[in-house]
Amino acid sequence: MNDGKAVTMKVAILVSPKDFKDESLSKVKLMLDKWGVQSVLTSYSTHELVGYHGAVYNADMNAAKIVPDEFDAIILIDGKGVEEYKLYDFRQLLDTMKLFSMKEKLIASIGNATKIIARSNIIANTKIAVPKDEDTRRLVVLYHGTPSSEALEFDKNILTLGNNERILDFSNLLLKKLGAM
Repeated sequence: MNDGKAVTMKVAILVSPKDFKDESLSKVKLMLDKWGVQSVLTSYSTHELVGYHGAVYNADMNAAKIVPDEFDAIILIDGKGVEEYKLYDFRQLLDTMKLFSMKEKLIASIGNATKIIARSNIIANTKIAVPKDEDTRRLVVLYHGTPSSEALEFDKNILTLGNNERILDFSNLLLKKLGAM
């Protein structure tokens, strides 16, 4: 029962320890904050998180401790760090994605972070906006996703952005699907 207090939505944002796209993270966090959605920054590092352009953040929690029941959504941020750390090979992260999917929680990915949801084997028969890189497109097809020519796709509980230029549209759609706007 709600006792009249506002219920705060909570979203996990996963970044690589280094070389994530600063602009993707800052724009998504800005929109979430604007609409009163609590964001929890997560990574697999206890050290400072350093973006590709030098932005420095501290993780609010280790990504190994993400429990889907405590979040309304998870957002996977793109960047060279996805490749450098091979986040798409972290078994624990892939299992976390499966849990979010089974609980029908919103899963959002930007650019090459889409490799993580593809490797989680949760995209079968799902339209996926893929970036221009051939490796991500190949993984989407391999795991039976449907590559879309659109830069932004929402299908089932999965929101994907293939082109960083539409980050504002991505954030707005994310907020609408969460029911925050």
